Amino acid sequence: MTIDLRNVELVGARLRLRDLRAGDLGVYQRIFTDPNLTRYMGTDSLGVRAAAASFDAALHARGDSPRRKYTLAITAPGADTMVGTISLLVEDYGSNAMIGGLVVVPEGALRAGGIEAGRLLAAFAFGPLGIHRVWAGHRHDHPVMDTVMAGVGLTPEARLRQLYRTQGRWRDVCTYAALRPEWAAAATPVERRILALRPSTAREHATASR
Repeated sequence: MTIDLRNVELVGARLRLRDLRAGDLGVYQRIFTDPNLTRYMGTDSLGVRAAAASFDAALHARGDSPRRKYTLAITAPGADTMVGTISLLVEDYGSNAMIGGLVVVPEGALRAGGIEAGRLLAAFAFGPLGIHRVWAGHRHDHPVMDTVMAGVGLTPEARLRQLYRTQGRWRDVCTYAALRPEWAAAATPVERRILALRPSTAREHATASR
């Protein structure tokens, strides 16, 4: 089976990941302008205009060839309303991709969906994109992200000291990674179906086979 890398949709047991659409702007702005929702991210919260510009850039990235950035909306499987976001950045060297930007609005039923969202995105990276190594990081003092990283199947690697500055302070970042053979061996049936997907055109496959 194939997947269109310009219109990504990944369906799990409790949630769905899909590409952003124009109608998601309001939720996107709410997330990235809220100091509480962004307090553990690598940048400070944005103003309304800056968040709109970031949203437009994410939409335009869908047309890049090869595509490097996947900013996806998190929704319930049977609904289309965006309740969170997660992203994947395909790096320019080696065969690496970084998962980041995970935020789920706190009042939603999917507020504990970070592990499943991360696993769906890892399966997408390892499968259709052919990535060998997927990694992620979190601010060292985040209260629950070490549990999320373990649930996604990422192994602790390093603590990077004072990697970025937010809210007026330098922040350490703990990094984690998984390798395709090891991660795929423990994949669920849903994840194995995603691992088996291939890009719908050879040109799209350049993302993974450069």
